[in-house]
Amino acid sequence: MAGQDAASIGQFDYIVVGAGSGGCVLANRLSAIAGARVLLLEAGGSDNRLWVHIPVGYLYTMGNRAVDWCFKTEPEPGLNGRSLNYPRGKVLGGCSSINGMIYMRGQARDYDVWRQMGNAGWGWDDVLPYFLKSERHYGPADEHHSIGGELRVEEQRLHWPVLDAVREAAAELGIAPTSDFNRGDNEGAGYFAVNQRGGVRWNARKAFLDPVKHRKNLRIETHAEVERIDIVDGRATGIVYRKGGQSFRAEVTGEIVLAAGAIGTPKLLELSGIGSGEVLSQHGIAVKRELPGVGENLQDHLQIRTVFGITGAKTLNDMTAGWTGKLRIAAQYALRRSGPMAMAPSQLGIFTRSSPDYESANIEYHVQPLSLEAFGQPLHRFPALTVSVCNLRPESRGTSHIRSAASGDAPKIQPNYLSTATDRIVAVDSIRHARRLMATRRLQEYRPEELKPGQSVMTEDQLAHAAGDIATTIFHPVATARMGQDPMAVVSSDLRVHGIDRLSIADASVMPTIPSGNTHAAVTMIAEKAADLIRARRGI
Repeated sequence: MAGQDAASIGQFDYIVVGAGSGGCVLANRLSAIAGARVLLLEAGGSDNRLWVHIPVGYLYTMGNRAVDWCFKTEPEPGLNGRSLNYPRGKVLGGCSSINGMIYMRGQARDYDVWRQMGNAGWGWDDVLPYFLKSERHYGPADEHHSIGGELRVEEQRLHWPVLDAVREAAAELGIAPTSDFNRGDNEGAGYFAVNQRGGVRWNARKAFLDPVKHRKNLRIETHAEVERIDIVDGRATGIVYRKGGQSFRAEVTGEIVLAAGAIGTPKLLELSGIGSGEVLSQHGIAVKRELPGVGENLQDHLQIRTVFGITGAKTLNDMTAGWTGKLRIAAQYALRRSGPMAMAPSQLGIFTRSSPDYESANIEYHVQPLSLEAFGQPLHRFPALTVSVCNLRPESRGTSHIRSAASGDAPKIQPNYLSTATDRIVAVDSIRHARRLMATRRLQEYRPEELKPGQSVMTEDQLAHAAGDIATTIFHPVATARMGQDPMAVVSSDLRVHGIDRLSIADASVMPTIPSGNTHAAVTMIAEKAADLIRARRGI
């Protein structure tokens, strides 16, 4: 059996796999338990890289193998056969080191639905205290915001006149302006709040790991890729990982907590013999626990990226077209930590309904004063806006399973985007909604010209096909090891893996359904609650 010759590094009360948005929280909270030895394992390395911390650097971190797993989806029928790049953080801080920095909780109804699905303790009133526990908000403390936590939430440091105009245009469509998307109902138009400190990215490593990294009872191992969980008689006994070409084994006396994310966690479970017997047998892996829901139920936000050329307004495209503009932008950031280099990838958000059939906002705009063919490619050399719209609550369900029994092989990711009639309708309605927004009286001074999908795309079939051509992930995979009590659930509402003692999960994979917004804040909340559940099991 692989790993039998692994060198032992000793026993730990808690082993946390993954130093991302959830893992850094867990390392902080569990190492605060007196006498508890905690091991944190991260497959990536240090986040001490320039483009991780400069906000606009997300353009250069995604697709960079130094900090990104660089996964790809399988060809997607709903995207007309295209495969998408599927960034996942492989670095201290995980995805919080390469994401868009948007702080978004979703809607109160999201969590109330989790509770209605049989997950006691996960309604909005139950989880709001955990959002508050982490938060250090820029405004005054009130029933919705806290100023005492570690996760900094700040206003963006620049506004764009053309984006102000888009917000005013949204009001013409009946979408009221808002200054806060995080009070339980995010319908409205406004600038996103961001996880930054003074114009610099504030990731999970800075927030939760730095303050405690010198604790003697906390051991942090980077470049440590976990190969499997050891299971003996239905109990997790330890972890085997590789580092520097050598195998190591850590034993656990309390719990192993997986925080490797919606792609990494099901992969590790399957490599350890936990999952669908059919999937495991295909790769010659002995079944330790039959849990057919592992790797199933994958949900993600797909954004329809419409692009409009404009005139009479500055965008990042024309500001960076020459060296003079680039130097001016660099000077703004160097001197004041402001300007375009301080901006999150999306500045203006709009939450609204694609049709009157929805009781709450079901689509989210990310409006950007820039355009490009794809992430990682150069900006266009003409002024333009990207007006992306995503379906907040997609019905399509995908999968993420191991490709082989080799731990180094990338998983097989099949999101099955636009595979339901409802999702295709919302995609078509989203393009039409974006067109109505850009056709408002307020925006006519900018003479918007639709470049993607293009003005000639008009019929239902043409729009549905075009959505498949221009849509891309917004990097929010969840629900591949969801909580619940039914046969397809992987963890119970206390986050323990069904049928395996001493093994828990605290990341986006446990979400039963995807929240109505960006997912980083929700993962932080899950980890906060997980730490309390673990402490309660210890009688603390």
